[in-house]
Amino acid sequence: MLKEFREFIAKGNVLDLAVAVIIGAAFAKIVASLTDDIIMPIVGRIFGGLDFSSYFILLGPVPAGYRGSMTDYAALKKAGAPVLGWGSFVTELVSFLILAFIIFLMIKAANKAMRKGPDAPAAPSEVELLTDIRDELRKR
Repeated sequence: MLKEFREFIAKGNVLDLAVAVIIGAAFAKIVASLTDDIIMPIVGRIFGGLDFSSYFILLGPVPAGYRGSMTDYAALKKAGAPVLGWGSFVTELVSFLILAFIIFLMIKAANKAMRKGPDAPAAPSEVELLTDIRDELRKR
């Protein structure tokens, strides 16, 4: 069983996947920073607040022992107050859309490069294919 596991790990696809996961995690941090530190402050400024992720709706009573600010989403959430953090959700949604769009652009560029690679043989025309088929049939 150990031998089979070693063969499985040594396959190229598994190693490629491992590298992709590591690079993807690092790339996700870059996109999170882009979203949290650049895009969402601009979006928040447009909608009237600087910290867009702190927009929320209080859904119920605040716990009796809570002494913090009633406008601090993180503190209310930590205290166990029922809050609907729609601003945080929108931030994550924007982050996802940016990441998905960047991955789309990368795949589109990779597909284009694969189609027009310098080593790629030109596809034969229909006439060439039919000629080859005819020649093969004559040989038989």
